[in-house]
Amino acid sequence: MSLYPEYTLVQKCLQLIEAKLQWGNAKNWHNDVFTELSDKINEDTSVLLSITTLKRVWGKVKYNSAPSITTLNTLAQFAGFNNWRDFKNKHDKKESWFEKNINPNSHVIIISAIVLALGFVSIYSMFSVSETTPNHDLSNVKFSSEPITRGLPNSVIFNFDLNDIKSDSIYIQQFWDVTKTIKIASHEKQATGIYYYPGYFRSKLLVDAELIREHDLFIKSNGWMGTLDYEPVPKYVLKEDIMTDKMTFSKTILDEISNNEKPLQSSFHFINDFANVSGDHIRIVQSLQSILDDKWAVCQNLKIVILGSEGAIIIPFSKLGCVSNIGLMMNDVYLSGKKHDLSMFGVDLNETRDIDITIKSKNISVTVDSTIIYEGQYNKSIGRFVGLRYRFLGAGAINSFEIIDLKRHTSILNSNF
Repeated sequence: MSLYPEYTLVQKCLQLIEAKLQWGNAKNWHNDVFTELSDKINEDTSVLLSITTLKRVWGKVKYNSAPSITTLNTLAQFAGFNNWRDFKNKHDKKESWFEKNINPNSHVIIISAIVLALGFVSIYSMFSVSETTPNHDLSNVKFSSEPITRGLPNSVIFNFDLNDIKSDSIYIQQFWDVTKTIKIASHEKQATGIYYYPGYFRSKLLVDAELIREHDLFIKSNGWMGTLDYEPVPKYVLKEDIMTDKMTFSKTILDEISNNEKPLQSSFHFINDFANVSGDHIRIVQSLQSILDDKWAVCQNLKIVILGSEGAIIIPFSKLGCVSNIGLMMNDVYLSGKKHDLSMFGVDLNETRDIDITIKSKNISVTVDSTIIYEGQYNKSIGRFVGLRYRFLGAGAINSFEIIDLKRHTSILNSNF
């Protein structure tokens, strides 16, 4: 079996993580252990590594490719280091030839080696040879992207010129999800990525885990669109299968969701250019409910995702007994149900609920049926408001909604489906 160049270092990092966890030999870890590990890593680093990714790294799933730089950075951070480069600098210290082959008492050999080395340095200096690492001019690095089409799915061509930068750790991060990366080589000029969902994506060029260039990529939804979020490729629901009196799916689609053997999410998306509407000064009022509550949809999980040009806010709901599995994300602030009491988001969605999300100067207030259930704040602006996403575990219905620009006190979108 061929191993990737940094395999040995990765194994060292995994050993440190295993020692930190004290969960016993990783050879005996089963699926639930990796689920818990994914949650722990997310809590410590705010990065969600999938169970499949963790199984691949630990060799539970056959996979010959090297882990992405994002995966390596996250594992290194979880192990107690700043990033993968920091881990490498402290652990990639190869044993010298002297350490491996020279007996500490063999003074004559050591002295002879030193004399030879000095002689070599003298000759080397005579010819004025310089092998110092050149300083790269990052101002000449180029990075841009071009969507191939206007619809979805949408393949995007990334064009770049690295200006002779040499590194074995160069990646394109496709959007805010730091696990979605494309590895590229120093000599390459193009790469392609595929986007299955609409959104406002900030693509980043990373060299040795450092941000070199970034730019924005906007893929609109062309009005409301619905998806069945199969992995790895979603199904796009036809317009005629989305009901018009209220936003829900036709019986054919609902039957498909209900009969699916594995947990399946369904989503409604509205992504558009709202000019200069601030995502930090906005109010979203909606009346909605969950439709399915059997099999794997018993928890009735719902995520209301508010998308900005520089980040996102995710407001979660579920049945009260399932709140341990949800997480509240307010751009740079993440609260996991594993470590925080999110019982206020335990709501029975079998009945229609009126939910009001108000954001003023990065302060969030969430109201359910006229009762304030949560107030919190975040630090980093989400930028311009670019859209909204409702993601149900199973399926749901949105009876009405309105989005209000609080700076201008005007309605910018309502339930005219």
